[in-house]
Amino acid sequence: MELGMVGLGRMGANMVERLVRGGHSVVGFDRDAAAVARVTAAGAGGADSLANLAGKLGNQKAIWIMVPSGAPVDQTIAELIPHLSKNDILIDGGNSNYKDSQRRGASLKEQGFQFVDVGTSGGIWGLKEGYSMMIGGDKSAVDYLRPIFETLAPAKDQGWGRVGPSGAGHFVKMVHNGIEYGMMQAYAEGFAILKKKNEFALDMHQISEIWRTGSVVRSWLLDLLSIALKENAEMAGIAPYVSDSGEGRWTVAEAIDLDVPAPVITLSLLQRLTSRDTDSYADKLLAAMRNQFGGHAIKAVAKK
Repeated sequence: MELGMVGLGRMGANMVERLVRGGHSVVGFDRDAAAVARVTAAGAGGADSLANLAGKLGNQKAIWIMVPSGAPVDQTIAELIPHLSKNDILIDGGNSNYKDSQRRGASLKEQGFQFVDVGTSGGIWGLKEGYSMMIGGDKSAVDYLRPIFETLAPAKDQGWGRVGPSGAGHFVKMVHNGIEYGMMQAYAEGFAILKKKNEFALDMHQISEIWRTGSVVRSWLLDLLSIALKENAEMAGIAPYVSDSGEGRWTVAEAIDLDVPAPVITLSLLQRLTSRDTDSYADKLLAAMRNQFGGHAIKAVAKK
């Protein structure tokens, strides 16, 4: 299957490379010509505009959009529409708000196009490990895209699935990220307690390695935390500043709207906000974990 990919940041470029390795024909576009050059070097086709991208795709176009949430997604869709034909498929694989995905799905359906929202998890490790994909949209569109999802996923029948209509994919991904906030916070606080017990001179990396096997708290996040601790157990040079990309806030707001108590997720979000005014080992660990799984930038300690 031929696919267009818009947005060739690290994750988008890795997805293109995984698809090319899986035998798919992919044409990529990014405003950064160097990003296009990187995917063409990996075996993909390149385009110098959205119109050029659409023109290089055959019948039943499928275009995957990996740009920042909000206006950039709407702008990309608006620019692509004049170059699409009836029943062509637009895929939003970024971290959009599910309400925006519902709106986009309804609007595009009225215009004769199909829309699929894909909550995508896997970060910078997806190229090697595969991506977890929570998919919303009409079943017919998802079935048509099945070869793409099977290639991107960890296995053909694992790590992905259609969870409901337009918006459902990004809704499930939103809650997924809210849970992620809580898990990361628990690890960070636990290791901060261990670190504070000076009389035992505990080895943080050793403990993370012990817990990785057989423990009930083992997880991929713990695997990544162990890598971070091996590289920099003291978190030297890392500012205790933890960014949030929006999904945690949306999850908390949704919990309030649905009258669902979610104290752990809520407090983990608030802790990220307070991290911007503190100097804590736990917050440095949170920043390090985000860098390990998603390649998110770490804010360095300001030089005095």
